[in-house]
Amino acid sequence: MDQLKRFLPAPIAFLLGTVLVLALPPFSVPWVLPIVFGGLFHLTARRPTFHAFVTGWIFGLGFFLFGISWIAESFFIEAERFGWMAGPAVAGLSALLACFPALAIALFALTRMTELSGVLVFSAFWSSAEWLRGTILIGFPWNLIGYAWADYDIPRQAAASVGSYGLSLITVLLATLPIVILSRQQHYKIVSIILFAVLIALIWLGGKHRLALPIESSGTTVRIVQGNIPQQQKWDPEFRESNIARYMELSALPGRYDILLWPESAFPGYLEEEPDGLQQIAALLPDTAVLLTGVQTRKIGLQGEIYHNSILAIDAEGSVFAHYAKHHLVPFGEYVPWWSPLQVEQLTGGSGYFTPGPGPLTIQLPGSRKVGMSICYEAIFPGKIVSDHDRPDWIFNATNDAWFGTSLGPRQHFASARMRAVEEGLPLIRAANTGISAVIDSSGNIVARIGLEATEALDIDLPMARPPTPFSKFGQLYFVLMLVGCLLAAALLHYRRKNRN
Repeated sequence: MDQLKRFLPAPIAFLLGTVLVLALPPFSVPWVLPIVFGGLFHLTARRPTFHAFVTGWIFGLGFFLFGISWIAESFFIEAERFGWMAGPAVAGLSALLACFPALAIALFALTRMTELSGVLVFSAFWSSAEWLRGTILIGFPWNLIGYAWADYDIPRQAAASVGSYGLSLITVLLATLPIVILSRQQHYKIVSIILFAVLIALIWLGGKHRLALPIESSGTTVRIVQGNIPQQQKWDPEFRESNIARYMELSALPGRYDILLWPESAFPGYLEEEPDGLQQIAALLPDTAVLLTGVQTRKIGLQGEIYHNSILAIDAEGSVFAHYAKHHLVPFGEYVPWWSPLQVEQLTGGSGYFTPGPGPLTIQLPGSRKVGMSICYEAIFPGKIVSDHDRPDWIFNATNDAWFGTSLGPRQHFASARMRAVEEGLPLIRAANTGISAVIDSSGNIVARIGLEATEALDIDLPMARPPTPFSKFGQLYFVLMLVGCLLAAALLHYRRKNRN
């Protein structure tokens, strides 16, 4: 029996980690949160630090193995070359990422805190570990707990003030407070009830107020083209002409638009070097319209050719008047990190690994429209999608999720994009090769969308931006203040309890 009690936490922790994925898009079942975090709290509170670290790691392993299982899909695009890497890649990355929740849980156990003080430090350490996961080494802020509210209009609005990391802290705190409220211990039960009610009220009232503010149309019409080119065909020379023709035909459909949007790597080649391709584009664009398209670019540098994953802005005369180079590249897909001992073949199509661009960029389109550029993976990083010095009127996110088929990946990626719109108070328009393409307003509402694996062109009015949000002005400041407040309050409560005893 003692041996059973010793090893029982491991499978329970793993199960809780997998169940946690159900709280996040596309499942969005937030009622599992109290079960998961309440269970994890009980498994690790006042346990030996190493025991808590291992339990937290096993929990994280279950969470990531299920939550990022979609990564395996990309290795089977060229199964004969990369298929063998799918299992090790998912397992290895999950094992690495699991160290972040393990660290948070170990630090929580080290404090020896329980009841309300324990809940406060538990929530603070969890959200700090999420921030750390999204910041150090490659940075991978995927499936943040705050995204449990991405599909829920009112609570989602809190991200406009505290960001997604701050929303994660609040979410974990609300999920663990019932432990104190429902326990037999009377200490701080009333305080916990009040704190729970105040947080719910602030989120509800703040969300309702923000949603009540009208969002007007900008008077600008965009056309999103979703070509739906299978990844196996995207770089195949046999399909090159038909792939280009598909985008041209969808772009030339009847209707009037001001901005034409193509997804990441829509043009299979170096468009800047193909005058005929630029003239074809000029012929289909209305007189004052522009095309923003994902494309690969190259130039000669000191060490030879340099490649970028880019967005080009092209006018109705076929001239490229602006260029954006992706600055946050996908590790092992678009580049090999300098600290990695591995030298692996490039998964993405093209001639070589990419060089990162200088950072977020805002470009001026004809008239008074300013757009912030982003490509694919960049939309998962809170606070790093638009320029700090030149706020745009909207965000364009060109992406290609064809790598991941109809798995969880494209849907989780889309949820991240919705949260960026809320945080920045800006509409975000997403053009995806195989979906999900969409127009998202500054409240995170989906104005229009094209589903997965649909071949379609969508004309829609661009919504207006909101005034700058607290998050867009102050970044992670409110999140940091919340962290400090939780830790100070926990220390005070713990000190008072020790003195009382």
